[in-house]
Amino acid sequence: MFNEKKLIKIAKKKQKTIVFPEASYSERVMEAAMALNNKKIVKVIILGDESALVLRYKSKLKGITIINPKTSDIYNDLVNVLYEKRKEKGLTIEEAEKLTLNPIYFGTLLVEAGFADGMVAGAETTSQDVIRPALQIIKPKRKDEIVSSFMLMFGKNKVLSKNNVIMGADVSLNLNPSAEELAQIANQTAESYNNLVGKQPKIAMLSYSTNGSGKGESVEKVKTATAILKKKTKFLVDGEIQLDAAVSPRVCKIKFPNSSIKGTANVLVFPDLNSANMTYKAIQYFGQYKTIGPILQNLNKPINDLSRGCGVNDIILTAVVTAIQA
Repeated sequence: MFNEKKLIKIAKKKQKTIVFPEASYSERVMEAAMALNNKKIVKVIILGDESALVLRYKSKLKGITIINPKTSDIYNDLVNVLYEKRKEKGLTIEEAEKLTLNPIYFGTLLVEAGFADGMVAGAETTSQDVIRPALQIIKPKRKDEIVSSFMLMFGKNKVLSKNNVIMGADVSLNLNPSAEELAQIANQTAESYNNLVGKQPKIAMLSYSTNGSGKGESVEKVKTATAILKKKTKFLVDGEIQLDAAVSPRVCKIKFPNSSIKGTANVLVFPDLNSANMTYKAIQYFGQYKTIGPILQNLNKPINDLSRGCGVNDIILTAVVTAIQA
């Protein structure tokens, strides 16, 4: 059975360094960072004024590295990293100096320069402001593919008893992906499932139609995406398929008797951001599944975004997954 303890055990063995750029102005992030440090799950870097933080938290910060972007002796090095990355896009050295003082940019640059293995942010920052520096600095692993995101969801459910852990994508980045982009998202998420969960991914390309039962532009897009995906993936995939047929063997037998995944999908690929974001939150709140993410994929190094509604445990688990990705 997949659970938090299993993830934490894997992360603990790796002992990766994770930076939390929002810690100095977010009580939730600071609490999570201190818990991760105390339990020795990851090595922790927080950004902020050291004297102010020590005065506030005293001995609780023992073992945590604190970096103040304004006084750091690596500030100039990071400015140069940013400038070299963006000068062809018109960024001036003065603009690079200003941006590097931004905690999100500074944290992203720490990862790019190798001072940290990954970054977790978004508790106090919009997804757009977390992801933009990652796309500008870290950049995609596969240059010909988009960066996408998934939500890791797990728990106990009668319908999903055979697959207690599922991934849903894309939940935070791509508003209305094309058929080619949907195929990329699906393949990336299946690879993430295989690497993180260690089980065979079964991909459902979701729609309001199952195997030709409905028509429409969205249905045609999902059909095309499925055809593209089947040529490039080694994993089982069905589409277009409705959510009930994707996760219920009983319903699948009725609606899609020739299905290859047979109602046991564990990778759910949504046709657009609207349906993906609402569905994962419905699963989280109505289905009472535990969720981790959004987790970004196809980046050279792991930068992960938090929901601004996240709790302390959400931050801890996102850091754990980030460490495993690294």
